[in-house]
Amino acid sequence: MTLKSNNWFINAFFIVVCLLIVAPFILVVSISLSSEDSLFEYGYQFIPRVWSGEAYRIVFEKPDTILRGYGVTIMITIIGTFLSLMLTALMAYPISRRDFRYNRPLTFYVFFTMLFNGGLIPFYILMTQYLHLKNSLAALIIPALMSPFNIMIMKGFLDKISPEIVESAKIDGAREFRIFFRIILPLSTPALATLGLFIAFGYWNEWYNALLFIDNDKYIPLQLLLVRILSQAEFLANSPMAQVSDKLQFAQFPTLSVRMAMAIVASGPMLLVFPFFQKYFVKGITVGSLKG
Repeated sequence: MTLKSNNWFINAFFIVVCLLIVAPFILVVSISLSSEDSLFEYGYQFIPRVWSGEAYRIVFEKPDTILRGYGVTIMITIIGTFLSLMLTALMAYPISRRDFRYNRPLTFYVFFTMLFNGGLIPFYILMTQYLHLKNSLAALIIPALMSPFNIMIMKGFLDKISPEIVESAKIDGAREFRIFFRIILPLSTPALATLGLFIAFGYWNEWYNALLFIDNDKYIPLQLLLVRILSQAEFLANSPMAQVSDKLQFAQFPTLSVRMAMAIVASGPMLLVFPFFQKYFVKGITVGSLKG
């Protein structure tokens, strides 16, 4: 087999893989734009049999509520991602230094918290009774600030940075904070960008902590808001305690298409952000290397 035919085979293989990756997203968009009756009659199709925007009309029936949910989610994503990256890097840097006396005990401490935690009830009591963070944005930001998994990944990246760089900076008179902020962080840009993307996804999809700690509608994030819209409509349509007028209104509620419309509304912004981080994944191959 010649080199040219090998290239054709590799290109064709990755084209097929890309199509398989994109196909589910296209199907989700198609379902969100299909009428509920056509979905029950013809099933899921890449091109809707009967086009309908009913699902998006229901989702955006109260635009002020959706925009407020977007605002809360964007705020906790930006603030939480920035603070989490800084704390993760500040924790990972000392335990990656071989000349730090307590690097092994601290590494074990971080790793231990990956395996065991205090449980849901102590966590809830801590957040509400001791820290008094109920019905505040801090309740959505603080629990995810320090992830042991992210710290260990950051430590693994910092381990690859040559200690000679730090030693040469010390010879030039630089102190630890200057070394960290002026040398280590710029070299760690690929790792920070990669972890930042994962952390941002976590904050963007946040709903569980909001379910536990948020009762005030002003602080409900987008994900929990969309879940409540769907749950409330299904309850009014099926519950024997609901009023007759509510049952008639939600009897034909387009559950399938609304779920897909919610997925598009919730994940759309993050899909647009993701391509801008691609260059950092490629750059991460060479960062930290030294010229001989």
